[in-house]
Parts: sequence; structure tokens; C-alpha cells
Amino acid sequence: MRCLLLLCLLFTCAQSQALDRFKVEGYLLPNGLQVLMKPGDERGHVAIRLVVGVGFDDFPCNQRELPHLLEHLLFSGIDGSGEGGLEERMQALGGEWNAFTSDSDTTFVIEAPAANQRKVLDLLLEVVTQTHIDQKALDISRRIVEREDGGHYSHLQRWLDKQGVGHAASDQLATELGLKCSERSPVRDMTLEQVEAVRKDWYAPNNMTLIIVGGLDKLMPAYLERTWASLAAIKPTDHPDIPVTLHSALYERNLTHGWLGDGAKLHWFFPEPALDDQVPDAALDLVQVYMEWALYKELRLDHELSYGPWSQREALGDTGLLSLNADLDRADVDRARTLVANMIARLKKDGLEGATFERLRQAAISRQAWSVQGNSQLADFYWNALPTYEKGRFEDPTRSLKKVTLAQADAAMRQVFASRGYVRIEQPLLSYDQLYSLIVAGAVLLVLLLLGWATWRLKHR
Repeated sequence: MRCLLLLCLLFTCAQSQALDRFKVEGYLLPNGLQVLMKPGDERGHVAIRLVVGVGFDDFPCNQRELPHLLEHLLFSGIDGSGEGGLEERMQALGGEWNAFTSDSDTTFVIEAPAANQRKVLDLLLEVVTQTHIDQKALDISRRIVEREDGGHYSHLQRWLDKQGVGHAASDQLATELGLKCSERSPVRDMTLEQVEAVRKDWYAPNNMTLIIVGGLDKLMPAYLERTWASLAAIKPTDHPDIPVTLHSALYERNLTHGWLGDGAKLHWFFPEPALDDQVPDAALDLVQVYMEWALYKELRLDHELSYGPWSQREALGDTGLLSLNADLDRADVDRARTLVANMIARLKKDGLEGATFERLRQAAISRQAWSVQGNSQLADFYWNALPTYEKGRFEDPTRSLKKVTLAQADAAMRQVFASRGYVRIEQPLLSYDQLYSLIVAGAVLLVLLLLGWATWRLKHR
């Protein structure tokens, strides 16, 4: 009966639903697997996402790579043909697949012809349930993960990590604030028992969401009841609490990126505050949009210092950061920093300009109409927005943006800039002028040494 009802909802109303991307039919299989299905405009294609609720943040620093390692191991093969045979089977179905591990989840991403969607899901189910993990596959996957992380983790690399050398500015700051591990997880020390424990404790249907977007098979609900519903549910493993205590960090640091060059990047990070109840979180989205335009106007249009300055919001653990960023010539860093500081001071004094705010708010609202296109982007949108799914709908960002007033955005801006933030400057070890000066100084020193040696020889003949 449930399958029949879902079929009616999916296919008799497919055309009207396609106009509303936020309305998605979803239900739970008896074993707790969440299923989300959405008809798409590209009828010959399906985008499939299997989201498993386990990621880096579910493990301590010395074990963070365990879910990533298991992700690779699940592609090592389900029979004697190994990894190659598994890939050949997917190729024969006309599909492509990959997987990604993030802080919060591990997701299998598949693009496939609509005609083969059930066969592709059969293969994915085999991968999740029947992959046999042995020591040889573990050794291979450990080397792959280690290489993805930057190669063999030597004592020198460990020391460089602690100094923040070669790290992106946000990663360095997150480490300094205690929001990110200071060293890599030692992949070589991970065992079969640990990997199998991750699989047993986390890879369960009641910890998974299956998203299918595109030309849906009319028999898909019945198929899922017959196959994926056979997975055994387990008692859910609790996700560990993310630490909320911030360590102290230096206000300003110069970060070395590369050996030689005249370029530099200025990053100014501001921790996002806990907003008052009357100020919605979408106000911070609009502050970020406003600041990107303000940087563009200040550093490119008015002073021609940066071709593409940008602002960004990012989450590190449970802490949000709003950053102001600019690519610059090395010689212009101090001037650009002064201009940005003066710009922030003006905004704190005068507030956001009303007409500019309204124009940017309307642009952000209009952008929502075309920001997600095609089955694949729609499936990715659902994947990233899963926490907002409730009662058959995802949260519509447009509604939140429309509710934000100038006063609310202005209040959010003032709270963000109440702290002085953290300045990080990325630049190579040496500029070309510095290298030239070193070469000249070295040449002069060499000449002086040769003259001194020649003089000494003449005196001692």
C-alpha cells in the first residue's frame, strides 16, 4: 500500500513537483533507511547519493582517517576480480562513481543511465555489504590515503605541520584555535579490526540516506522494499560532542607558501557570533555578500590592488568564520590591509548602505532560481541540505533571505566586527627582488673572499 501511494505521489504529480525543488518525497524503510526521491528534467539519467552518517569528526585525532580508509577499502572488490573487476561492472552499466569523506559524513556519488538504476543500486548494495577486507587491500588503501594526505608523514613534515608551513590560512587558524588536529592521523597504524569496527558500528541502514534524482524507475519503491530493506538495523552509535572551547591564537601571522614569488594573499578572519534571537542566520549570508561587493569596490575598482577579492563563510567544528580575502602583489599587502581596516571602521560607524544592501539582497534571492541546475546538482543540494529536511520539504533559502531587514543585517555586521579578528598573510619565502639581492650580496661576498685570499697569498709568498 505504501509503495502504491508513493508511486502516485511521484509520477502523477511529477510535473508539478519538478517546479518546486524543495518539495521531495521521502520515507523510511522498515529498517530505518531514509529514502528521498525526486523526478528530474533529465529523464534518461539518475543521480544517486548514498549518505552514511560517519565522518572525520566522529573519531579522535589519531583515528580521524578511519572512515576515509574504509571508504577506499569498499572499492577494493567484492570477488576475485578485485578493484578492476568492480570498475568494469560499473562501466558495463554505463555509470560512474566516486566517494567522499567529510567531517560529518561519507557519501557515495553515482551518475548512471536511468534504464540501469536498479542494477547500479544492486552493485552499490553489494559494495556496502559484501566487500571482503583483507590485509592486502588494507595495505594498498593505506598507501592511497597516505598519498592523498601528502605522502609519507616524516618527522620533518610533522614539524612543518606544527609550524603551519604550507597550510591554507583557514586550516592554520583552525589548528591554532584548537578546532582542527595539529597532526595527521597515522594511517599506517590502523588495523583491520579498527576498520571493521567502523563498518559494523556506522554502516547501518538507520544511519544512511539514499537520494535518487532524475528519471525515476516506477518500480523503485517496491525494489527498495525487496533489497535495501533487508539490511539489518543496529542501535545507533552516538556522535561525539564537538569541542566548543577555543584556544588563544595570535592576532597576526605570516604564513610561508612556496619558495619564490611576488604574489601574496591577505586573509582577515572574524569568528561569527551567536546572533540575537531576532536576527536570523541568513543575515550573516547577506553580510558576506555585502562584504564581497565592498571588497571588490574598495580593492579593485577604487584602488586597483586586487583582481578578485572575495569574502567567505566557513564552518570549523561548531565555530563559524567570516573571512575577507584578497590576492595581491607582495608590496601592496600593508596598503590593502589599511584600506580594509578603514572600510570596516566606516561600516561600523555608518552602517550598511540601504540601496546597496537591497540590490545585493535581491540579487541573492534571484540567484536561487538558477543556482542548482540538473539532476546532479539537485542531488548534491539535497545531500548538503539534509539537516533542513522536514515534513517532505527542504528549507528554501529564498524565504529566509526575503525576511532579513537592513536593520538585522546591520546588527549582524556590527556583531561580527566587534572583535578585531585574525590576520593571516600567505606569501612565498622570497620575492624576486629579495632573491636578486641575495645573489648580488653573495656575489659581492664571494669577490671579497677571493680578493682576501689573493691578498693573503701575495703576502705569504
